[in-house]
Amino acid sequence: MHDLERYLNIRSAYGASVGPVGTLAFLMDTTGTPQIWTLDEPGAWPEQRTFDDERVTFCSWSPERRELAFGMDEGGDEFTQLFRLDADDGTIHPLTDVPDAIHYWGGWSHDGEQFAFAANRRDESVFDVYVQDRDECGDEADLIYEGDGWLAVAGWSPDDDRLIVSEHHSSFDKDLYVLDVKSGERTHITPHDGDVRYNSPSWGPDGDAVYCCTDRDTDTLYLGRIDLDSHEIETVESGDEWNVDGIALDDETGRFAYSRNVDGYTELTIGELTGPTEYETRPTPDLPDGTAGGVSFDPDAETFALSASSRTTNTNVHVVDFETGETTRWTRASTAGIPPSSFRGPELVHVESFDGREIPAYFTLPADAPAGETPVIVDVHGGPESQRRPSFSGLTQYLLSRGYAVFEPNVRGSTGYGKAYTHLDDVRQRMDSVKDLKAGVDWLHDHPRVDPDRIVAKGGSYGGFMVLAALTEYPDLWAAGVDVVGIANFVTFLENTGAWRREHREAEYGSLEDDREFLESISPLTHADEIEAPLFVLHGANDPRVPVGEAEQIAEEVEAQGIPVEKLIFEDEGHGISKRENQIDAYTAVVDFLDEHV
Repeated sequence: MHDLERYLNIRSAYGASVGPVGTLAFLMDTTGTPQIWTLDEPGAWPEQRTFDDERVTFCSWSPERRELAFGMDEGGDEFTQLFRLDADDGTIHPLTDVPDAIHYWGGWSHDGEQFAFAANRRDESVFDVYVQDRDECGDEADLIYEGDGWLAVAGWSPDDDRLIVSEHHSSFDKDLYVLDVKSGERTHITPHDGDVRYNSPSWGPDGDAVYCCTDRDTDTLYLGRIDLDSHEIETVESGDEWNVDGIALDDETGRFAYSRNVDGYTELTIGELTGPTEYETRPTPDLPDGTAGGVSFDPDAETFALSASSRTTNTNVHVVDFETGETTRWTRASTAGIPPSSFRGPELVHVESFDGREIPAYFTLPADAPAGETPVIVDVHGGPESQRRPSFSGLTQYLLSRGYAVFEPNVRGSTGYGKAYTHLDDVRQRMDSVKDLKAGVDWLHDHPRVDPDRIVAKGGSYGGFMVLAALTEYPDLWAAGVDVVGIANFVTFLENTGAWRREHREAEYGSLEDDREFLESISPLTHADEIEAPLFVLHGANDPRVPVGEAEQIAEEVEAQGIPVEKLIFEDEGHGISKRENQIDAYTAVVDFLDEHV
């Protein structure tokens, strides 16, 4: 059996971008933090291009030059700054130097002379749109539109005179605009009532339409075309039972790839537009049976790169020939000498909850799980507007190797199962999602392999709230809890989260003005005296989303009740533990804690 450090040293290669001469750039965490690497041919030895202790968050080739734009924050604080890397001599040029602002990359112009981004430089609670020349730096960008909310740039029009701008009112309510670069005039192209999503917006080949994934007038996301003259939406591909959850479209050729989320698994369709809403498909790529995304076309759209993984295959970058579908794995991210044949895959199960609703979950047993004696980690995703999907996790594989089963529910409120499902936990229905956890534990109690006295609640971010809420609502069900960057008190969380996020989070959880008493009543901190299980609390000191005070106050309150508590705070981390050295320290402590109490 391999130790935890080996499993956490399993590498991932992802976030690919294909350069003008076919060079592949991607992110890989070989050094302990994601850095930029490049390859000129599949399977060759990659060349490391950045050498920082902080994580690189994205990379994007210029369409005309051998240079890359990339982003990096400091200590997980999410105040991303933008940089330009010369791929020939390795020189790095700062593009922005406003360290107290967040910069969201918006893409290169087609001639590579300019780039766009959104940033909250003027007011920390709102994002404006900027355009900047490639050879400028610092704060020299042109402010072309002042926003009054959360704006993001989705790309330049084919003739580089307009930008698609997305405005996020909440996770399920968005709008799209076309912004004239010279005049700053903004045209609203998605007027609507109620909550509607417009995801993955992409320019059509003639610049007269925008393609996107939307759930306007439907429960699931479908692929639609928005005519820029009439603003009418036509369906290109319906969502039916499962979401069409992403599209990458080359605006010169009309070639595209879109993904459908089928019970968490990615189904990819490759095609080429033959009319406004008509297309011809191409052969399906041969990829691991799990998740795939991050499509990047080469400049001629003859190939595209994407990252893919499964529960038994770590994340790597593949390149697909558009016409034939022939798929070549370009990267060889290491499995740290652990045989992939030893990795365990899940079973997709459905659990009946308190109201008769079926809750999907992934359940994975360790090898040779003994009857009635197998401990279980109930691992809850964050969000809550997210979904646990069958991608690779070294930590999960380690826990399985140690004899733990892993149960991963997509409780109500999760994405991937239609709009109605995502709203089943909104505001006053919040605790119904915690009841889904109880239903999952009841299901585990009936499983012949499971030891009902050794079930652990583990989760991160919103999943951390779910852990704490489960420990307070159903204290007799749990042998231990592991709370990673979780919410302990909704009131203090909303008061202290980043100003740009507060309005969005209130749309999901309830507002401080209208729902303060209710938010206090459901906060785990209010009921901390109900917790009976030992608790491990893990957090990053620089977390701008769920401030570290959430960890400090729950740990203090539970410890005052005489319950065993361990608290571990990392001074150089934010919303999650991203640096491998810290991951090893953190999860070694978690495993020791579980060994002691479970």
